[in-house]
Parts: sequence; C-alpha cells; structure tokens
Amino acid sequence: MVAHGIVLAAGSGRRMGSEEPKQFMSLCGRPVVIYSLEAFEASEAVTQVVLVVPKGDEALCRKELLEPNDLKKVVTVVAGGDERQNSVRAGLEALTGDPDVVAIHDGARPLVLPEQIDLVVRRADQTGAAVLGTRITDTVKVVQDEVVKKTLDRSSLWSVQTPQAFRVPLILEGHRQADATGQLGTDDTSLVERLGASVSVVEGRSDNIKITAPEDLEHAERILESRLGRQSHQRVGNGYDVHRLVEGRPLILGGIEVPHERGLDGHSDADVLTHAVADAILGAICQGDIGRQFPDTDPAYKGISSLVLLRQVSLLVSDAGAEVVNVDATVMAQRPKLASYIPEMERKLAEALSIQESRVSVKATTTEGLGFVGKEEGMAAQAIVLITTMSGFGTDAVSR
Repeated sequence: MVAHGIVLAAGSGRRMGSEEPKQFMSLCGRPVVIYSLEAFEASEAVTQVVLVVPKGDEALCRKELLEPNDLKKVVTVVAGGDERQNSVRAGLEALTGDPDVVAIHDGARPLVLPEQIDLVVRRADQTGAAVLGTRITDTVKVVQDEVVKKTLDRSSLWSVQTPQAFRVPLILEGHRQADATGQLGTDDTSLVERLGASVSVVEGRSDNIKITAPEDLEHAERILESRLGRQSHQRVGNGYDVHRLVEGRPLILGGIEVPHERGLDGHSDADVLTHAVADAILGAICQGDIGRQFPDTDPAYKGISSLVLLRQVSLLVSDAGAEVVNVDATVMAQRPKLASYIPEMERKLAEALSIQESRVSVKATTTEGLGFVGKEEGMAAQAIVLITTMSGFGTDAVSR
C-alpha cells in the first residue's frame, strides 16, 4: 500500500479577525501549518505530501515553510481555489506516482499526531474510506427560531475531524460527481457518501482541534505545552524613540503616511512609532535595539520602510522560539490629530508581526505644549511588548 497526503493551507480564515490566513499565524512561535506538515513527515504510512496554499504564495511557502524546516516529504506545492472542495481537487490532481490511498488534512488542525494519520490511512486501505472522529458527549438538540424542537440520541452521533483518507479512485469519483452536479460538501467523506460508499470511523482524540477563532490558538498553545511538559515563559520589553520634525519629509507613523506640513528626520522613513515597537521587542528577546540590528551607516537601510525592519524583527522573535503576545504603544505628538489613523496603524503593525490586530493597541497624546513635543520640534513614541516562549531563549537568535 502506497499512501500520499494532502495538507490544505489555502483558506482565508476570516473568522480569526485577521488578514493573515489562520494556517500561517504563529502558534508557539511557529506557523500553524508547520505542525501538521511535521506530523505527516513523521508518519510511517505516508510517503509523499502535496501542500495546497493560496494562489500566488507557492514560491514563498517553499522558501519560508519547507526549506527552513527540512520537510522532505512535501514534493509539490500547488495553488488552491475559492472553496475548500476546489483546493482538495487541486491537491488530488497534483498527486504523482499512483498512490493507493490519499489522506486529506486541514492545515488548521495543527495537533494531529503521526499515529492518528497512520491509523486512518490503514483503515481506508482496508475499507475504502475512513475518517477520524470523536463521540459527542454533550446533549444535542434541534433548534428552530430559538426554540428546542427535538433532542437527538447522542449515542450514535460523532464529530468528525481530519485527516480523512480514501482509496484514490473513490475520492476522485466523488469529486467528479460533485463537479457534475454542482454540489459542495462540508467535508470529503460527504462526497463519497453520495456515491453510496461506506465510511469507517477511527476514534480520534479530542485535542485534535481546528483553529477557527482567536481563543483556539490559546487552547492549542496549552495543549502543546502539556504535550511537551514545559511551561511557557514571559518577557517584557520597552522601547522609546524620538525623531526631529523637518521640512520636505513625509510623516510616516505606524507604516502609514499622515498628512502634515512636516515629517520626521532619519536614515530610514523615521517611523518613530514602529521604531519604538521594534525596540521593545528586541529588548524582550535580548537582541539590543534597531540601531544594532539595522545601523544607519548601512546604505541598504536608507529610506527603507520601518515595517520592513519590523518584519525582520518578527523573524528574530521566531528564531528565539518566542511569540509576541501583545503590543501597547503611545505616540506623543502635539499635531496633527491622529485618532482617525490609529486603526490602520494597528492593522499595519499586526500584519508586520504576523499577529491578530486585537493584540496591538496604539494611543496618541499631546504634551500640553510642554517640551520638544509640545513645541513641535519633534515626536516621540513609547511601546511595551509582552512575548512568550515555551523554551526560554535559545542562543542561536542571530542578528540580521
């Protein structure tokens, strides 16, 4: 029996409240989907894997996900579609070598274990189709217009997970029939059920959770900590930066241009807010400040967007095995009024750090006409950052 895997990482994750797809969000300092790929890497039954990613991200995922993590089983990276079913079909079409069985897994289920993959693959080889599932323990009711209509017998109810595994001809036929009739299934087993095929259930684990909402990431972190037998460690960093106001420069704050008659002077774009955030993070991981990481004597950084520098700082956080929990920053400026620009600043900073917008808070204040800020000679920013790691701090976090 030859088995291949398909890991789906092409979804948008709209319910997470972030522009970054949930499968690429940070879980204990690493992208969510990496954990699924490593489980397939360790599987005894699966020999090759197709990774399905958002269209246009194929080369980036090869470089940022596969190469640094030595994932040898991932032989193909393909673009997914608008619907999950389209992404599965793209993965099926990319299979090579005529495997007998294919295991299809959601990359947003990072906690699947290699032995679970092996169990469901071997059962599918025996029966044609198999799915991981857990018995429902809560009482389940049918509700209409907020009124209970019926209580179901939970003894026969299961909640299904992934991976779901199939003999390849069976799942291909399921997709052909669905395409021909325009049907969309909520999962892959529903497509073969419509063919009249039986699907075996392999009892899974309750901790094989799917990341769909922000609180699921926190739950997944706790599960990982428990599995590894380690406690998380927390560090706090603070950053402070000042730049002079000058003529002939755009005013860049939090990665956006704010209309004003003067801008901030500096070697880069002089984004005082982003610099303060970067310094706070670097302090928390004991990596100095942006002056050490990106010296103003280096022409490579002349005029560079500070968001680019913040993304590099975010990589240092990952190198340290850490994750940014939250950012609290304050911009000190007498003028202009910044309140209407703050939501976009928060979005830009969160995006650069690969975290949810809800983890970033930006505030603005004047100094009531006092000091260099009050006299409009310059602007300042201060930031406090909390980071967490399960492993303390490694010594291999290097300057970039």
